[in-house]
Amino acid sequence: MKIENTKAQMRKGVLEYCILSILKDGEAYTSDILESLKDAKMLVVEGTIYPLLTRLKNAGLLTYRWEESTSGPPRKYYDLTETGKIFLKELDTTWSDLQKAVNRVTSEKIKK
Repeated sequence: MKIENTKAQMRKGVLEYCILSILKDGEAYTSDILESLKDAKMLVVEGTIYPLLTRLKNAGLLTYRWEESTSGPPRKYYDLTETGKIFLKELDTTWSDLQKAVNRVTSEKIKK
């Protein structure tokens, strides 16, 4: 088993949560989302993020609006819906619980 595959699967598992968290402070353009993920050392490519944004929109968690651009085609800006904000709060709790559980399991293993 290759470690890179496991790392990629772990990143994919939290990517939706990270995207929703980025949008909690307001709308963002796709390249802004990618830049935030890159700054956090989450390696994601455009080919991964577009289908995910569409899936989140179709689930009613995101909305978008088009804005004309002076330097090219119109830009699509994504934002959380009210449902998305509620969903994110639930994920915050789940993430906190998961972190505690993983930390407990991994630190118990180290102590033995």
